[in-house]
Amino acid sequence: MAEGDDVTYQVTVNDEEQYSIWPADRELPLGWKAEGKTGTKEECVAHIKDVWTDMRPRSLRQAMGEA
Repeated sequence: MAEGDDVTYQVTVNDEEQYSIWPADRELPLGWKAEGKTGTKEECVAHIKDVWTDMRPRSLRQAMGEA
């Protein structure tokens, strides 16, 4: 954990299956939901790197699959 960073974060995901992190004690912005992982910033970013293997938005992946 970075010095002075005692914030607990949560991994969030939107309808386009794009990932981000957000402080766990704050209300999520519209369009985002908790993915399930919480922890330090570094832990959450590492989790995203493991699970977000295709950076294209879901709508683009679907459109390309139909082409």
